[in-house]
Amino acid sequence: MSVHLHEYILLIKELFGAGGFVMPPLFLCALLLWYGLGYRYWTMKSKRSMSIHDMLDFFSQNIDQSPRNIVEQAVQQGLALRNKGVNNLRRYLDEFFYVYLKEIKKFSVMTKTIVVVSPLLGLLGTVIGMIETFDSLGSMSLFTQSGGIAGGISQALISTQTGLAVAIPGMLIHSMLHKKQQKIERELLQIRELLCTQPTPFTQSSHLANQEKGSSS
Repeated sequence: MSVHLHEYILLIKELFGAGGFVMPPLFLCALLLWYGLGYRYWTMKSKRSMSIHDMLDFFSQNIDQSPRNIVEQAVQQGLALRNKGVNNLRRYLDEFFYVYLKEIKKFSVMTKTIVVVSPLLGLLGTVIGMIETFDSLGSMSLFTQSGGIAGGISQALISTQTGLAVAIPGMLIHSMLHKKQQKIERELLQIRELLCTQPTPFTQSSHLANQEKGSSS
């Protein structure tokens, strides 16, 4: 195991040396990107097949049921507030749901920024590699300590490839997670509207009691 780890470390060192000084920032960008994407995926993971209406009915009858995702947490929180009969329910729901909205948006700006910056870092490495290539051509030094023409072209291609390798998968996954985020935002809005428009159990019981009093009189 230690032998394979040592080989991987040597391979990374060779890659950093071949790609120039833009490789460490690109490696850091890759780490931050996949950490942010993993966090967003875990936050917005969904294991359900019920609609919002069915979910409200289910958790109204199963209060102690553990929520499996952020939407179910919002449903339970909203039902708890509604059952308390709080005044101005919409304002309270906005305050509580803001926490969920903030959670699903976390690291969104960071991942989008890295997706944009990574190809630019690769392009910077390309320019530096081409400058080294033309310097070698100008001085007619085909072989230098930095690699000469071959070293400059290799650095240009490796840095460009690494920048694209970081950006393209990140862009695709970020796009899918952004669509998931928009879906959850619509669902939270739907939960709020349904909870605010549907009568509370307290209101329903009071209405039935008033009807019984009216019929008895």
